[in-house]
Amino acid sequence: MEAVVYRGARKFEVEDRAAEPPEPGQLAIEVAYTGICGTDLHIYHGDMDARVGPSAIIGHEMSGRVAAIGQDVTGWSVGEPVTVMPTRSCGRCAACQRGNSHVCHAMNFLGIDSPGAMQSIWNVPADLVLALPDALPLHDAALVEPVAVAVHDVRRSGLGADDYAVVVGGGPVGVLIALVAQHAGAKVVLVEPNPFRRSVARQVGLEAVDPQMVDAVALVNERTGGAGADVAFEVSGSAAGVETAVDVLTTRGRLVLVGIHTQPRPVNLHRFFWRELELFGARLYQRDDVAEAIRLVAAGAIPTTQLISGTMPVHAVEAAFAVLERGGGVMKVLLDWRGTAR
Repeated sequence: MEAVVYRGARKFEVEDRAAEPPEPGQLAIEVAYTGICGTDLHIYHGDMDARVGPSAIIGHEMSGRVAAIGQDVTGWSVGEPVTVMPTRSCGRCAACQRGNSHVCHAMNFLGIDSPGAMQSIWNVPADLVLALPDALPLHDAALVEPVAVAVHDVRRSGLGADDYAVVVGGGPVGVLIALVAQHAGAKVVLVEPNPFRRSVARQVGLEAVDPQMVDAVALVNERTGGAGADVAFEVSGSAAGVETAVDVLTTRGRLVLVGIHTQPRPVNLHRFFWRELELFGARLYQRDDVAEAIRLVAAGAIPTTQLISGTMPVHAVEAAFAVLERGGGVMKVLLDWRGTAR
């Protein structure tokens, strides 16, 4: 088998390794595709070295097939198409005890805290594996994990059909949130300064505006008779994004914080007071979110062709990260593992 091994900031090596059989309770998965996400880019930059050590195998967005079945595992067959929910909770902390295991205080996130999906054969606890429909191409199924993020964020917001929603930030997750919200019946506008990302959003049927050219708050007020948006999703991770997401909301509107802010941000708390706004954090997903993501991707509700900018061979992993780092004309890049399992 082959594995992409992290060697420090901006350095990966592809190693040939002996495949280990699955332990009791595990499935061995022959990985077909691994997606590269923003967290992986942070690791690539060396920003997460305190959590991700040298010789780590990262990656958590994936699709593949069952290659071998560990002892005490039932209900699976070799060759079945699968994906993985890469979150292992402790079951003991306060979050887990209250039924919120997806925000476990001692979370083991596969691909960060333990070996992930950038390897051709991945041994995974069987209870984290979900079956995929036979007819769903594995190329498309590699987007299930980020779609699950979007599903969870939209559910967290309490979004209703006919609600007005504003998504601030048009990267892959922002576009997916907008698509899921629109699929749920909401009226959606996406705010994104990057022209390529706006063009992709428009190609997949979303309304996308440039905040440098269009005042999103004025636009939404005009559309809603001065009321404002019912829900805003802040996905940009920027101070300007927070300001827009707060200002665009109606009375008792709901702000869902999705973007990762690495430093404190000024927030207009007077507006929260004046309009009785609500703020929701949204992190990761639960198993039913992943199941819904599989359903949406399989049903064609997520236009994977437009969102997957390219597929690159495993040995070009550093080039794949460099492409994403440069930004510009790229959304999602997949690593192709087919033929590397041996």
